[in-house]
Amino acid sequence: MKNVIEIKGVNKLFLTDKKQEVKALKNINLDIKDQEFVCILGPSGSGKSTLLRLMEGLIDPTTGSINVMGSPLTKPIPEAGFVFQEYSLMPWRNIIDNVSFGLELREYSRKDRYKIAEDILTRFGLKEFTKSFPYELSGGMKQRAAIARAMATSPKILYMDEPFGALDAYTRFQMQKDLIEFWLEEKRTIVFVTHSVEEAVFLGTRVIIMSPRPGEIIADYNIGLSYPRDRWNKEFGKKFQTIMDIMNDIS
Repeated sequence: MKNVIEIKGVNKLFLTDKKQEVKALKNINLDIKDQEFVCILGPSGSGKSTLLRLMEGLIDPTTGSINVMGSPLTKPIPEAGFVFQEYSLMPWRNIIDNVSFGLELREYSRKDRYKIAEDILTRFGLKEFTKSFPYELSGGMKQRAAIARAMATSPKILYMDEPFGALDAYTRFQMQKDLIEFWLEEKRTIVFVTHSVEEAVFLGTRVIIMSPRPGEIIADYNIGLSYPRDRWNKEFGKKFQTIMDIMNDIS
């Protein structure tokens, strides 16, 4: 499969309020192929979210280059969707208007965008909540709506920044299963930031492990397990322990 994301020699510096340089990322080289599910894992402060924001085109690298879909990345592209931990739903819009927002920006007719939004909300188990507002939904339902909104425009790439981190354990496990089912059906490219080794092994085809600041890629690990995955499986345990050993070595 061809690469959809190519990152070459990327460094990222930030300036503090006192004009001091902080190096967030150092010499990042990473290729991500079409239809991969790549998890980015690392300790707090390793630059995971910064790397994702660079891939999204929300910020620019200090040095180095990023190509997405075969072209240099200079800004967010319509072929990508984003899901964040904070849900980022608009509280003044009901769920169907939240989910259809990207289609509205693309000037779809009201009828067409509502049809697409209704179909995807049904798929995510929110058919009965199209007229509800975000404050009326549970955390898990809000995150389903956020994912539905990201997918409504049929993006080829889905960026996810610790989207399940604020959920309780049961809801998080269910959302992980739902996301895998969706990915297996749709075969989009997913880049998923997490701080959980278990989540990375459960979801990813590959796990990219980053060092503490300045963040460097210290391991690119192919999981090599079939789907659906069983957390109690012996092979799952081996993969989990291997990555835990790598993480312990850098802590």
